[in-house]
Amino acid sequence: MNKIECVIFRGGTSKGVFILEDKLPKDKELWDGILLSLMGSPDKLQIDGLGGATSTTSKVAIISKSDNPDWDVNYTFAQVSIDKALISYKGNCGNISSAVGPYAIEKGLVDPVDGETVVRIYNTNTNKVIYSHVQTPNKEVSYEGDFQIAGVPGSSSVVKLAFKDPAGSMTGKLLPTGNAVDTLEIPNYKPVEVSLVDSSNPLVFIKASDVGLKGTELPADIDKDPAMLNLLETIRGVAAVKLGFIADYKESAEKSPGVPKLTIVSEAADYVTSQGEEIKAESMDILGRMMSMQLTHKTYALTGALCTATAANIEGSVVNKVVRKGFDPASITIAHPGGLMQNGVECVINSNNEIEVPWVYGYRTARYIMDGVAFYR
Repeated sequence: MNKIECVIFRGGTSKGVFILEDKLPKDKELWDGILLSLMGSPDKLQIDGLGGATSTTSKVAIISKSDNPDWDVNYTFAQVSIDKALISYKGNCGNISSAVGPYAIEKGLVDPVDGETVVRIYNTNTNKVIYSHVQTPNKEVSYEGDFQIAGVPGSSSVVKLAFKDPAGSMTGKLLPTGNAVDTLEIPNYKPVEVSLVDSSNPLVFIKASDVGLKGTELPADIDKDPAMLNLLETIRGVAAVKLGFIADYKESAEKSPGVPKLTIVSEAADYVTSQGEEIKAESMDILGRMMSMQLTHKTYALTGALCTATAANIEGSVVNKVVRKGFDPASITIAHPGGLMQNGVECVINSNNEIEVPWVYGYRTARYIMDGVAFYR
């Protein structure tokens, strides 16, 4: 058995294993075998590793101190498949990103200041910089506070994440096809209207009604329907081909399982969360359900929320058509299976009448859970 120093951190509504890059082999081709064994994949229960048998708890963050004066640390995100010997380094996880700042401070990669410390994070997956605002009273990371996020019990201190110039994280463009709306020909179904938007992460948006959903469904409702899961993955696969990520839509789950993220949106409506809480339509701007690694996300990915907030501002997009009219871009409220989530976006129109996105931002919490040594085969 081999061993490696690591930390388990909750970031937002995700949980992952954090590793200093210099603890891994310099040959990155060796990383996959180590991370798969560490997390216990492939196995639906991940019983032989640290993974939690859900896509939101099968994640790894690899961190190093930066020698670039424009940011403090480098951060590589790895989504570890549960039932396949597969790791995706495509795209970023915003929830895990919320723990990178606290982790960097705890590990001495960044010197904290009294009050609030801003950690500049370079995400290698998207080549974008994230500014993490971490609460550090007395120059120590604080995990105590009254800020709450849906999907996580209790409260903690807030971590504000500001994503600089998030457009084109993987495709180089906010609208990869140049269109606010595209119509995709879906095999064994009908044409479906989608919006392909790349802000913080590339997403493919569809209206719930276009696939026979209401938008108020919970993950268990969708995941128990194999035909629906197949349809949603087919749409995502066709979108991945459109974006140039893969050549055959049938290979989406194997070759591009994490991006683009498929997101189902609909008009505000009353619904009941996975925890049994009643949410009223007037408390939200839009209903959203996301897919994650071929199953329904239990809450909502932060990068997905940031992309949703951006897409809401794009005239004529699928999201723009269903979002509450007159919503505040600085505080758009998305209703997901776990509850409500607020995010902000700054959009400007340039001289060419094109949308530019200087910043998107979200609010999360994080918690240091374990620091020690893990063993892998």
